[in-house]
Amino acid sequence: MSLVITGATGQLGRLVVASLLAKGVPADQVVALGRDEERLAALADLGVTTRQVDYADTAALADALADADRVLLISGSEVGQRLPQHQNVIAAAKAANVGLLAYTSIANAGTSGMVLAAEHQATEEAIVASGLSHTFLRNSWYTENYTGQLATYAEHGTVLGAAGDGRVAAATRADYAEAAATVLLLEQPKAVYELGGTAFSLQELATTVADVLGKDVTYTDIPADELTTVLVGAGLPEPYAAVLADADLGLARGDLAVTPSDLESLLGRPATRLADALRAAL
Repeated sequence: MSLVITGATGQLGRLVVASLLAKGVPADQVVALGRDEERLAALADLGVTTRQVDYADTAALADALADADRVLLISGSEVGQRLPQHQNVIAAAKAANVGLLAYTSIANAGTSGMVLAAEHQATEEAIVASGLSHTFLRNSWYTENYTGQLATYAEHGTVLGAAGDGRVAAATRADYAEAAATVLLLEQPKAVYELGGTAFSLQELATTVADVLGKDVTYTDIPADELTTVLVGAGLPEPYAAVLADADLGLARGDLAVTPSDLESLLGRPATRLADALRAAL
């Protein structure tokens, strides 16, 4: 069996490759696609086949997927460019008649009103229209979106957001990667997995951060436009800051809230707890 992982040089993709190998998949059955030569070299050192491929390079994609049995399409990182990039992968997968196309989508993609969800929704529609056997891995937020801000939380003593008392079913990249690897190895995976850990509010995030840091940290809820301004002031490009603020509005609506049942069923264990992820990051 040939298992092809696109975007394998990214943070999630590298973890998927590692998880497949940890599950006993022979290295010569894993094909890692990516753009970064140095990171591909690190994957090659694990014994897997590597190919330098860009989502925009249709010829290279066709060659890379020609003998694939199953493909994991990890969504691109270039917001606004992802749909055409994904369509190139879908076309190559269809030409190769792959047995399964798995796609890392977003939680509640069928109903989400988040700006970030639009390209995922369109990609899911394109995959369904292709007629390929498929499964959608609808990942909620990464816990790393929050653990990566521990230093900022510690410095300012606050978690800023525009999510009200909305809840987010965040999980770690490692958990999502292990789940994706498991799905690639299932004989008959489900069509849709809504993936996430135990949901928490940003107030609960602040309380947990305070406990982990051993200092006072509070949650400060502000309007989305003010959050955008704060993020721009911190150095983010305004369009990206606006997307993040919009995501908090989605969080407030419940767009990123799912039960942990699908993720924990694939993992065969509880998802990593927020407090444990924060402590590990610290």
